Amino acid sequence: MEEKTFSVPNISCGHCVNAIKEELNEADGVSSVDGDPGSKTIKVKWDSPATEDSIRAILKEINYPAE
Repeated sequence: MEEKTFSVPNISCGHCVNAIKEELNEADGVSSVDGDPGSKTIKVKWDSPATEDSIRAILKEINYPAE
């Protein structure tokens, strides 16, 4: 299992975190998503077939690109 904390500057509130959680939890291989609007971060745990690149692509697609 891989784990990474992504910096996502577009996060401004809990609703943003929930929108990101909903989208990432639908991706195959993603096992957990946690977010903190205060620090503008999203912590994701995943296994194959998900990859860091595929997670970044989803974040970009939903207008929450990771730095």
